[in-house]
Amino acid sequence: MTVVVVIAAVLLSAAAVLTCYRLLAGPDVLDRVVAVDCLVATVVAGLAVRVVATGDTSLIPALVALSLAGFLGTAAVARYRGSRFRSDDPGPGAGGPHR
Repeated sequence: MTVVVVIAAVLLSAAAVLTCYRLLAGPDVLDRVVAVDCLVATVVAGLAVRVVATGDTSLIPALVALSLAGFLGTAAVARYRGSRFRSDDPGPGAGGPHR
């Protein structure tokens, strides 16, 4: 079991480092939002590995809360960004009815 936990920790650490690079180097705000969402998912996975390794289930409510916070944050940003590009006139090439 210890070998599996170590391998999972190494892989999650590598994912966190690469995600932090995307967070810092992201050319757009949406890239940074996706990176933060990925970082939250990586932290949740790391905590889940700890729960499995130790058998301590007291962290499960924190896992659920952190997952919910990450999802709601990403959904809020996506809704905000989507509302900025929405209009009554879809413009040319939007796939509406052709006249």
